[in-house]
Amino acid sequence: MINSMTAFASQQGTDGAVSWSAEVRGVNARGFDLRLRLPEGFAALETTLRKDIAARVARGNVTLNLRLTREDDANALQVDAAQLDRVLAALDQVQERAFDMGVTLGQPTAADVLAQRGVVTQARGEETDNTALIAVLSENLTRMLDDFTAMRAAEGAALKGIIIAQLDQIADLTEAAAKAAQDRRPEVQKNLTAALKRVMLDADDIDDARVAQELALLAVKADVTEEIDRLRSHVAAARDLVGAKGPSGRKLDFLAQEFNREANTLCSKAQSSALTAIGLDLKAVIDQMREQIQNVE
Repeated sequence: MINSMTAFASQQGTDGAVSWSAEVRGVNARGFDLRLRLPEGFAALETTLRKDIAARVARGNVTLNLRLTREDDANALQVDAAQLDRVLAALDQVQERAFDMGVTLGQPTAADVLAQRGVVTQARGEETDNTALIAVLSENLTRMLDDFTAMRAAEGAALKGIIIAQLDQIADLTEAAAKAAQDRRPEVQKNLTAALKRVMLDADDIDDARVAQELALLAVKADVTEEIDRLRSHVAAARDLVGAKGPSGRKLDFLAQEFNREANTLCSKAQSSALTAIGLDLKAVIDQMREQIQNVE
């Protein structure tokens, strides 16, 4: 079964005075890279999420963000009286010093005083116990990861259909190349014979064995049988990978490179416009298939 590395899912919810929103996003990557962005104090949840995601994803760049908002009084703002006294005393000292030096300063406003570091703080009260909240979040984030996994599978099914169709095209083009190679044989033999006659006319003393060797080399350079056989073999191997269980993206990517190599060689040996055209069509389809394979886990 093919999974896509590209997927997205999100969840929102509330638990008492806490509201939360989360999202998980996956994109393609050479390996597995997981990034979790959680509030402080949720190490236990992070451990659980890492294990859960690692069990679901073998390859890809996955990012999960969780944001919390607390609406209870424990997070209300409060004035630090001691710090306020220190700030006011400092301001009074500045005013007196300025007066002694003949400098007139404007009177600070309440907003100016409150803006000083440490005057206004966020009341925390007793340390919050997140055990119950973690249990709720864990349950909801598991559902979000289920949605994420389902999207990866759905995208993978779509990729599978596209890749199978492209493999069908490659298979058809390979057979067309085999026929074109067969059809061009008389022309290749004619060209080899003409080349031999030119050599015989230009040379008085020729070693027959050397002539035979050179002709054999020319024939090998023009023969595309091995390339066609390899293309057929690669199509069969790719079909097996597409239908296999587990991640197959890296192997498919490697096969796509091999497909392209054989198509390049086929074009270089073509010696006929028909076979060259088929080789170029092969290269185009292989390139399109490789683009799709980049998203396969």
